[in-house]
Amino acid sequence: MHGLLSALPGHIAGQLRGLAIDGTSGTVLLCDAGLSPVSDALLYHDNRAQQQAEQLKIIAPGGHTVCSATSGLAKFLWLTQRDHIDHAAHFLHQADWLTALLGGQAGVSDYHNALKTGYDVERLCWPEWVRALPHAHLLPEVLAPGAVIGKIRPDIAAHFGIHPQCAIHAGTTDSTAAFIAAGVDETGVGVTSLGSTLVLKQLCAQRIEAPEYGVYSHRYGDRWLAGGASNAGAAVLRRYFDDGQLEALSARIDPSRDSPLDYYPLSGIGERFPVNDMRLMPRLEPRPADDAEFLHGLLQGLARVEAAGYARLAGLGAPPLVRVVSNGGGAKNRVWEALRSRSLGVPVSAAAHSEAAYGSALLCAR
Repeated sequence: MHGLLSALPGHIAGQLRGLAIDGTSGTVLLCDAGLSPVSDALLYHDNRAQQQAEQLKIIAPGGHTVCSATSGLAKFLWLTQRDHIDHAAHFLHQADWLTALLGGQAGVSDYHNALKTGYDVERLCWPEWVRALPHAHLLPEVLAPGAVIGKIRPDIAAHFGIHPQCAIHAGTTDSTAAFIAAGVDETGVGVTSLGSTLVLKQLCAQRIEAPEYGVYSHRYGDRWLAGGASNAGAAVLRRYFDDGQLEALSARIDPSRDSPLDYYPLSGIGERFPVNDMRLMPRLEPRPADDAEFLHGLLQGLARVEAAGYARLAGLGAPPLVRVVSNGGGAKNRVWEALRSRSLGVPVSAAAHSEAAYGSALLCAR
């Protein structure tokens, strides 16, 4: 964050009136009253909390989204059952912690990040069964995404030349910020974030929850933002190729032709959506001698995961898909875009603004 704030041009920093942070909701940590971490940060895809997920299945409402080892609440239980709990003052999501460092006010989250930690986004409160958990006092106060928390710390404002009245806003999740950035406000349009993982979102009139498939819904004004996040994504591509190689090899791929390779491009063991199976193994073999053929298989495998994801949402009651808007680094790859369009059977285009950070800026402006 220091590097990012340092890179702000002086004329922008001096006029900055609002800051909001997006981050992966499942990335969490414990910190003390001074915001120093007292635990490791558990990343969004960390699934070590298997035992805790089983505990939650006993006490949470049936089929709740927290009943997964990667959920924020399962990680809360795992972290609070360790020795370092005596030094903890706050359990925070990634965006919460960074926001607190900027404004100095700890213990605040937003209802997008808090969803998978068990926050009731319909009644806008922590439910009784969550508040009854040991150490529940460590859970944050929850505000609406974009709500003003306070002002930037004076020392940070002075150090980086930021306007001293710059407001610090409650943040959101990275995929929701990417959805906001895409500018989509109609049902039937999907937004796919092509980052290290594949994240799919669709606006719906009704809430859709199916944790057995990794499907959940964020509150989004008077509607719901249904979707899911796969563990498959561009992280697998990065394992094998750099930007230059991806561009050169993609130019050799005919997107109108199917690859004979049947890959499921996970970067590790376990999948969250469109199937929720923490034992699912990656399928990345056989690897052909020609790297272009290998890349073709990877891109097509990711396209199949995306198509299965939207089919899952449709089967659960989401509106029929009419087109897809893409953001994230992978949205620049036109060959992948053509492969995906053919797999989905609808037009696919890149968002005018593809960065989640732009969505966070819009959240402040709203």
